[in-house]
Amino acid sequence: MSDEYDVVILGAGAVAENVADRAVQGGLTAVLIESELVGGECSYWACMPSKALIRSGAAVRAAQRVSGAAEAVTGDLDVAAVLARRNRIVHDWDDSSQVDWVRGAGIDLVRGHARLSGEKRVTVTGPDGSERALTARHAVVISTGSDPLLPDVPGLLDASPWTARDATSAKTAPQRLAIIGGGVVAVEMATAYASFGTAVTVFARSGLLPGQEDFAGEMVTESLREMGVDVRRAAPTRVERDDTGVTVYSDGEPVVADEVLVATGRVPRTTDIGAETVGLTPGAWIDVDDTMLVHGFDWLYATGDVNHRALLTHQGKYQARAAGDVIAARASGRTADDSPWGTHVATADHRAVPQVTFSEPTVASVGLTSAEARKAGYTVRVVDYDLGWVAGASLQADDYQGRARMVVDEDRQVVLGVTFVGQDVAEMLQAATIAVVGEVPLQRLWHAVPAYPTMNEIWLRLLEAYGRP
Repeated sequence: MSDEYDVVILGAGAVAENVADRAVQGGLTAVLIESELVGGECSYWACMPSKALIRSGAAVRAAQRVSGAAEAVTGDLDVAAVLARRNRIVHDWDDSSQVDWVRGAGIDLVRGHARLSGEKRVTVTGPDGSERALTARHAVVISTGSDPLLPDVPGLLDASPWTARDATSAKTAPQRLAIIGGGVVAVEMATAYASFGTAVTVFARSGLLPGQEDFAGEMVTESLREMGVDVRRAAPTRVERDDTGVTVYSDGEPVVADEVLVATGRVPRTTDIGAETVGLTPGAWIDVDDTMLVHGFDWLYATGDVNHRALLTHQGKYQARAAGDVIAARASGRTADDSPWGTHVATADHRAVPQVTFSEPTVASVGLTSAEARKAGYTVRVVDYDLGWVAGASLQADDYQGRARMVVDEDRQVVLGVTFVGQDVAEMLQAATIAVVGEVPLQRLWHAVPAYPTMNEIWLRLLEAYGRP
């Protein structure tokens, strides 16, 4: 293996893999450096295992909402089988198949901990303690991801709290689980473990899903409570662990659990990557332009969570494709297409980010919320519609419960954001994303006819509620 490459990438998660793949397809050489599993957080501890834990319970609940199928559903969820399926999906935390893909794509892989050590230089400390210096001809890319944020709650660190990794890789389900936080991880893990029969208590000072439309958090709160989850709008003041379990104190009654999961946000994994050797601040998020080039550099890029633009795997991979392509273009002397929505930029990061929260019910959203749109200065009109009134939804489930919201820029007559809440709404999101990204005029959307009877008829109903432009 060479010690000099066109592109040297810190990390080998899904985002880093995409950077390397695009660079290699652009005619460059690339190397990934990874100290853990190739494929990263999403493959082994986040997106894939978490959704595997949620899916079985969601399937049972979906069947229970359809007469005829409901009568066929007997017995409780087989938690051991759910965990075994999770294990298969993460390949028992074996990255051999990912390594095979990397090699097949023409990308080199170095195992070890990577640190920047100067301009276009990276030093790798191997598992055996040996060091190796790598040099980049054109670019170094930081794709190291993020770590859980542990809040400063007295006693929390001493209580050996779970992070998302522990929750998604657990070998058994605890009888009692306390969750600190109200964001996506907290809500999804509450959904999963409640379906396992675990007694779940959620401490969410700002309520659930505070970054979404208000009704999304309200509907998820109601559903989780129907599943037996104790949702408390309170912040823990102290945590203690003893032989009986973990006690979480707040302004209400203390809660005793077997485990406490902390899901209060993320911090950048930049503390020990040699950031100081190139003038960056260790432990800080890294600021980049829309081509993912770090401000003040012509050779250093940062993709994925570390740039704090959109902490979502799909958005990081989108950034990675732009970065890999622009590095290849700049290396060959071609002009970067860095205008908004150009080939080499991640414009969608700003106001067109899609996201699905696999909660009960599911929340699927893209673009700006109504509050965000107003804050940004748009002339806003909000259109709401009950998803249960759509024919396709009534076929999905008896007494379907759901809601849709379309946020419209009145001046331009285009959609700024869409939120769907309800069973089976995740696969409807791409149409909304296209409408937002493409800035499709409402007048033209009338000609995008939804098939009947499908849930996508919601688009017709939203347009009818809005009225002809």
